[in-house]
This record gives sequence, C-alpha cells and structure tokens, in this order.
Amino acid sequence: MDHHKIIETLNSNGLIFSTLLKNKTEQESRWKPSENKWSLLEVVCHLYDEEREDFRARVRHTLETPNEPLPMFDQIAWVTERNYFGQDYDKKVSQFIEERQQSIKWLKSLKNPLWKNAYNHPKLGLLSAEHFLANWLAHDFLHFRQILGLQFHYLSMSTNDKLSYAGDW
Repeated sequence: MDHHKIIETLNSNGLIFSTLLKNKTEQESRWKPSENKWSLLEVVCHLYDEEREDFRARVRHTLETPNEPLPMFDQIAWVTERNYFGQDYDKKVSQFIEERQQSIKWLKSLKNPLWKNAYNHPKLGLLSAEHFLANWLAHDFLHFRQILGLQFHYLSMSTNDKLSYAGDW
C-alpha cells in the first residue's frame, strides 16, 4: 500500500470537497430527495465529525495505542444529537475543510509511522492503521458520489426537467 499516495489523494480531495460544496444557496444545502435521506448540510456535518472523531482519531489511536479499546460513537445518532439540520452550512463547510487541512498536516508530520500496528476489534478482528487510512480515502469517494447525486437530483427538481439529454444517471 502506498501510504504517501493515499495521503496526497486525501489532500487533493480537500480541494474537490471545497469546490463541490461551496457557494450553495440555503435551499440547495437543505434540500433532501426524501425525508429519510440526507441533505448537503447533513453530509457536511457528517464529514466534519468523521474527519475529527473517526478516521483521524482511529489512525492516531492505532498508531499510538493499538492495545487500548477504541472510543465508541454512534454516527447515526449524531445527526439528531448534534442537530445537523440546524447547523450553518457555510460555517460547517469551512470547518470541515480546516479539519481536513489539519489531518493532512498531522499525517505529513508522522516520522516512520507503524502502519501495520493493529487494533484487535472484538467483532471485526485486526484493524491496522493502514486499514483505517485506506478506508478514510474510500469514505471520501463514497461521499463524492453522494454529493454529486444530491446535486444532480436537486438540479432536476429545481429545473423541473428530467435532464435525460445529458445522459442517464
């Protein structure tokens, strides 16, 4: 696994997220395709929390204290507990981008990290620092797809057009 390449891609993804998420109207940031789906605002709040409390924290934990239990959290409960829908969209985008920059700064500061260090999860087995690093990048890709889908469907709804001339979604 090329850890340096993953870190550089995470870094580049910060710019992609910034480009995809900035300059949205309040209506666009709060629009949901259905009641049980997330809005852009909720996605951004999730990305912010995951950046700080999941991926960066788990990579750090596994590198530094792999024999200690991982802190537990409920990312689904965060949506209501942290009032994602009541947050300020532009502020959350800025906070997420700042957290990503802090993550990259930290990752690049590591000297000879022990990527093979692993936490022995009681149900999932050994989870290495590089496992969490690779899944951090995969998480970005999954949310790119989600964000693009929300933007495509919002455009279709707001123009009241099927957009089929552009191609099939």
